[in-house]
Amino acid sequence: MKKVKQPNKLKKIDIYIFIACVAFALIIALGVLFKYSYTPINPNGNKDEVVLVDIPTGSSFYKATEILNKAGLIKSRYLFYYLAFTKRAFRSIRAGEYEFSDSMTPGAVIDKLLHGEIKTYKTVIPEDLTTKQIAEILMKDKLIDEETFMKLAFDRDFLKTLGITAKSIEGYLFPDTYYFDRSMSTRQIMRIMVSEFRKKITPEMVKRAEGLGFNIHQFVTFASIVGKESGNQPEKPIISAVFHNRLRKRMPLQSDPTAVYDLDDFSGKIRRSHLKRKSPYNTYVISGLPPGPIANPGIDSLKATLNPAQVNFLYFVSKKDGTHYFSPSLDMHNQAADEYRNIKYNKQ
Repeated sequence: MKKVKQPNKLKKIDIYIFIACVAFALIIALGVLFKYSYTPINPNGNKDEVVLVDIPTGSSFYKATEILNKAGLIKSRYLFYYLAFTKRAFRSIRAGEYEFSDSMTPGAVIDKLLHGEIKTYKTVIPEDLTTKQIAEILMKDKLIDEETFMKLAFDRDFLKTLGITAKSIEGYLFPDTYYFDRSMSTRQIMRIMVSEFRKKITPEMVKRAEGLGFNIHQFVTFASIVGKESGNQPEKPIISAVFHNRLRKRMPLQSDPTAVYDLDDFSGKIRRSHLKRKSPYNTYVISGLPPGPIANPGIDSLKATLNPAQVNFLYFVSKKDGTHYFSPSLDMHNQAADEYRNIKYNKQ
């Protein structure tokens, strides 16, 4: 009579039961993890309330998790780790400032970190601002270190890496709309703005400037004066023509903004005393162009410099409405100046 191998059958049944239990437990765990992944951190949270989290450079995912936990964005660290494991998120993530809300799901939080969706700041740099004024705009969103910015603006070694042979970066920070983030260094932001300048100044423009007798630095310097004299785009070619005509006749440019450019924190009205002060930038007391730009010109001023209007004007006076009256002679200019001065007084 054959022996019955009952123990082996029992072992097989035990294995099946064990596998079934493991599978059941796994299904339960996946279900819990799935629910956790798609359940808002705070079901009653307000999606309009933003939580800003700054992830330092070189942070591991574990470090980032600690930061998120302190910000109140993780309710279960164990489940968050398991979820991160399933998304293969255990690696260094992009440093920067992130925007979250407690109405987000844990899955959305991890996805944002994985994709490096850091907060960017729309930064509008208007035309014809000085380097210092640009620094003030960037400082509003804490995008730069102001002291570092101003030091680099005059750092010859740094300027050399940008292809700038001038004494400062003035004139080469191109005015435009940028999207910066706080993970960018001060140096990097300055490079981006100069790079934009290089993109806008085409070889054809450089060739045209040379035909007018300007190297690129003189070209930018001229354009900066045009820009500071008028923000009215249609007038800029006429303003440009006035200065071209003056240079041709070896007359001083007599541009008011140049007289106060190198005064610290100047504001208010330009007075006669300013026009008489000795300064290498003051075109009332020097001949020709100043040693460098007095602002950072935009494309309109740059194009106007290269394409002056075909007029014989040598003077202009403000009409107090953002535009100017142009004259070919000093007598006509003085008459116009008296006329618009009287208009101003009558309005008062």
